[in-house]
Amino acid sequence: MKILVDADACPVKEIIVREAKHRNIPVIMLIDTSHELNDGYSTVITVDQGHDSADIRLVNLIQPGDIVVTQDYGVAAMSLGKGAKALNQNGLIYSADNIDRLLFERALGQKIRRAGGKFGKNRRRTKSDDEAFRTAFLHLLDEEIGKGALE
Repeated sequence: MKILVDADACPVKEIIVREAKHRNIPVIMLIDTSHELNDGYSTVITVDQGHDSADIRLVNLIQPGDIVVTQDYGVAAMSLGKGAKALNQNGLIYSADNIDRLLFERALGQKIRRAGGKFGKNRRRTKSDDEAFRTAFLHLLDEEIGKGALE
């Protein structure tokens, strides 16, 4: 098991590294060339700034049992399809039960924006967002570690 992070705009990198380091789980952070990252623990992969470069590279690294942190529903869907667990920076765990709806809502939002409308709001991140992420992340870690102990 490893943790893969779509790290360019990820506000929970410190939580991920702290919890992974505590459990000795490898972390791979993917960023594009417009960002710099060195947390002293993670393996950092830097890709060019091309459209979806980090996403494509991340998906190619996924193996069953990995945990993927991304806010991109497409990456989340591909993660699930490859047998990985996935969650976003607010603690939403992606699953077969919610991914189709999320992809539909994303497509609808894109259509509305192309027509000049607005869809959704961005709000300020709070400590409760971080705690929700940490709780969901620990749940997935414990679940995957438990599977490994049974095998």
